[in-house]
Amino acid sequence: MQFSAAQIASIVNGEVEGDAQVMVHTFAKIEEGHNGAISFLANPKYTHHIYNTESSIVLVKKDFKAEQPIKATLIRVDDPYATLAQLLVMVDQLLNPQPTGIESPSFVSEGVELPEGTYVGAFAYIGKNVKLGKNVKIYPQAYIGDNVEIGENSIIYSGVKIYKGCKIGARCILHAGSVVGSDGFGFAPVASGYNKIPQIGNVVLADDVEIGANTTIDRATMGSTKINQGVKLDNLIQVAHNVEIGENTVMAAQSGIAGSTKIGSNCMIGGQVGFAGHITVGNNVQVGAQTGIPSNISDGRRIMGYPATDATDFARQTIYIKNLGKLNDRVKEIEKKLEN
Repeated sequence: MQFSAAQIASIVNGEVEGDAQVMVHTFAKIEEGHNGAISFLANPKYTHHIYNTESSIVLVKKDFKAEQPIKATLIRVDDPYATLAQLLVMVDQLLNPQPTGIESPSFVSEGVELPEGTYVGAFAYIGKNVKLGKNVKIYPQAYIGDNVEIGENSIIYSGVKIYKGCKIGARCILHAGSVVGSDGFGFAPVASGYNKIPQIGNVVLADDVEIGANTTIDRATMGSTKINQGVKLDNLIQVAHNVEIGENTVMAAQSGIAGSTKIGSNCMIGGQVGFAGHITVGNNVQVGAQTGIPSNISDGRRIMGYPATDATDFARQTIYIKNLGKLNDRVKEIEKKLEN
């Protein structure tokens, strides 16, 4: 499958600079470019690669100014990274058409309707009173519990487990091994140990949510654990019972959120971040990797470290810690002089 620079520019509403008829058939990083590949330049620190890349086409910003001759054909766009994503989606759809139909063996409970475009892979299980929207794709070995609802155009990959009563919105993607609706970690201490507290709530995923592989989202003790529209969770994340995550928040791998914590909208959370329970994190908060958050965080803050502090303060503290050895030596030297 090949496309010319002119064809690509017409698809992405870009401007060609160079040979409009040059053809590409694959993608490559700009530093690993080769003939027949299309690359992109979005991060300024990679600018030097554009002058020697072997890629046939490079996506650049409309205001990009070259300081040296460039061999590649340029396509100027508003946002090269977003444009690359658009092209990748298009190619993925062409190369990987969506499956349809019911494979055997699989189990679909009596009375469950399978709308237009439904796919149920081999060894998948669909429980009683499940409601599916159009074009839902349920891959092999997935488990859909009783009374689950899944919105149209959602994808449930192999090995996903959705417990009873949970609700999945439209255009959601649940990657392999993710678990939605397992019991929250609720136990009452008694003289003989711990009594389990029944978890009678559910999990609600709004539209356009993506859940990474082996991520777990616990059902609420009462009410719902809520993942709001546009949230993207990476692999290996733990979301505890009665948590709420606001719209368009993104979270990297190995982070954990304790019970009843509320995270605002449009937050960006790095990997291995830990949230204490029963706290509130505001909107537009940016959290650095390995941060520990024991208390409430107000809107718009950039935080790092444990306990979490402003990112600039954390950077300053890191420098101080690095200099503690030298400072200790100076103190000892001063003490010796004083003794003498």
